Amino acid sequence: MATVEPINTCLSSEVHYMVCTLGLDKTDRTDLETIVNVSGQICWENITSYVQTLENEQSLDFVQSVRLLGPVCKTVHLYLLSLTRKQFEDQYGLWLGWTNNKELLIEVFEAPRSSQQTAVALGLMKLTACLERALGDVYLMIGSECPFLLRDLMASQELVMVFGQGVMNILQVFLGSPRSLNLRNILWHGFAAPQEIPPMYLSMLLLLTAGLGQLLEQHLLQRTSKLEHRPCFQFTQLEDLAVFPDFNEEALKTAENLIEKSNFIMEIMLPYWREGFTAYTQQRYDDCVILLLPQMEMGLRRIFTTSNNCSNRLLTAEVNTSHLQHSDMLVQHLDNQDVNQLPLILGEPLMEILWDLLNHQAGPRIRDHLSHGELDFNVFPREIADHLITLSIVLLYRFSRDEDILESQWLTKIISSTSSYRSRFHPIGRLKQQVAGPYFVLPTTPQILILCMNEIIYNLMNQLLPHYKEAILPVHCLLTHLQPELMTKLLDVQMYSLYCPRIVLEVVALLRKVTSQCLSISEQVMSNTATRYQQWIDKSLRSRQRHNYLRMLNSIDFLHSVLNLFMLLLTVELLNVQRVSEKTSSECHHYLKFLKSMLQYTENMVTCTSPDKNKWDESWDLTKKILLKVKNFYSKS
Repeated sequence: MATVEPINTCLSSEVHYMVCTLGLDKTDRTDLETIVNVSGQICWENITSYVQTLENEQSLDFVQSVRLLGPVCKTVHLYLLSLTRKQFEDQYGLWLGWTNNKELLIEVFEAPRSSQQTAVALGLMKLTACLERALGDVYLMIGSECPFLLRDLMASQELVMVFGQGVMNILQVFLGSPRSLNLRNILWHGFAAPQEIPPMYLSMLLLLTAGLGQLLEQHLLQRTSKLEHRPCFQFTQLEDLAVFPDFNEEALKTAENLIEKSNFIMEIMLPYWREGFTAYTQQRYDDCVILLLPQMEMGLRRIFTTSNNCSNRLLTAEVNTSHLQHSDMLVQHLDNQDVNQLPLILGEPLMEILWDLLNHQAGPRIRDHLSHGELDFNVFPREIADHLITLSIVLLYRFSRDEDILESQWLTKIISSTSSYRSRFHPIGRLKQQVAGPYFVLPTTPQILILCMNEIIYNLMNQLLPHYKEAILPVHCLLTHLQPELMTKLLDVQMYSLYCPRIVLEVVALLRKVTSQCLSISEQVMSNTATRYQQWIDKSLRSRQRHNYLRMLNSIDFLHSVLNLFMLLLTVELLNVQRVSEKTSSECHHYLKFLKSMLQYTENMVTCTSPDKNKWDESWDLTKKILLKVKNFYSKS
């Protein structure tokens, strides 16, 4: 990628004026006594009087409101600068408790005093995340489902009922609309340079947060109610993110070298990257991710706008358009239906990594959880920081200006691991993990099923030939201890999941449901067997229970055979899933009908094999019918 002209700001002219100039225009001084009384209480009535509405009284005049609030913010900023940390904590600590992040916000209080260029931006991102989460908790005192977007949350009547319309108007001036200062979005989406946001806005929002705590305290006392905090989101997919080599000293040196030589980074954003890597070395993993994640989005935005010839979208959007976000940049086609060039430039493996990290519902969706305040900043997992920082290095290297940059051994390893990456969190990736795990221990297969199953397996093997060139195991071996070996080899076949057609996703969803039901049947039967066996030993089974237990033991033989057959069948269908889009409409209908019949069978079997049903004769009848249906389907396909 060629060197591009330096950029001085990523804020559009209107946004830059609103954020960086408008509130600083007026030189008037506002008396502190009109903002905070002698006991530290926020004078909300005075502050809300600065918010202006347009002539029709239907919406806020954000320009005039920011202009009038500017002197108030300056006074508040000077006031907080005059306090020590202890004085601030003594005066306002109690009123910050409603956020469930008091200690973190007391640390944010120190940001304007820091020598770090990124301190104010980092403090604002933490503050807005905590504030959004806390406001959502307040909303749920009255409402049932918290709005996903902060602007919708702040426009809700539920919060007006607690804090009042005037107070919510104040918050909307700072956070709630693209027409306002919109501080949260321009920071979390990586638009604002490190020292572009006036520190007085951080001070003002911090004081307002304490003021909200004062109002909430009064509200709760009047209604003798209590604010309940939702539990923090817990990542359950950390093992799936362990795809890169460990980040070590060699990696850090490589990163420091790349930061200065990559077109992925704009010069004005360099402090974020430097401080992000420093935060990592200091084990401040939350700070590392908060600093780097928005800048990774900005770097992708830069490549996206250059490759798709839409350089105007590099800047913050004006009122009539939305910001260009990562979800917009990772799509297959642009709004005008042109092919998005970013996937062609990055390559499919890198796109898969980005989709897994940011978009897939089963994945960590780190930006959403982090920016909405859903995580515990105090116990932030290192694995997330490792993954993000290593991915960032891959992107920096991909767009390095130095073609002769020395490839360290570590860098060579991560480039290799990137090129072989396949999605873990796409539905296809999740299905692969489901069918890879189970293999059902097989006793003996009843002779009545062997012929039918052999024919099914023979047809399945024919469908495997395009994917698996090695000699196929003899049919009689496939439902023995040799099956896991075959399954492992089959699931090692590379599968592409980026931009799957809708019909493919529909099929994958059905296959996942069938797999889940098979696992439920197996777990249920094994649990029941263990329980009944112990009762048999203890001689605590009644006569009817003993007969049921014996029928269950007889049924396990055929049931495990069928479950193993289904795992093989599901694996074959998974490997062939991309070919579904080649089928005619009639063929698709017939195929989906077949899969739904398999799902119906497994659902019925979950019921029949449950402890309270024990319908083993019915399960035998159901199994014979489904095997016949499976045999007929594959003999025709």
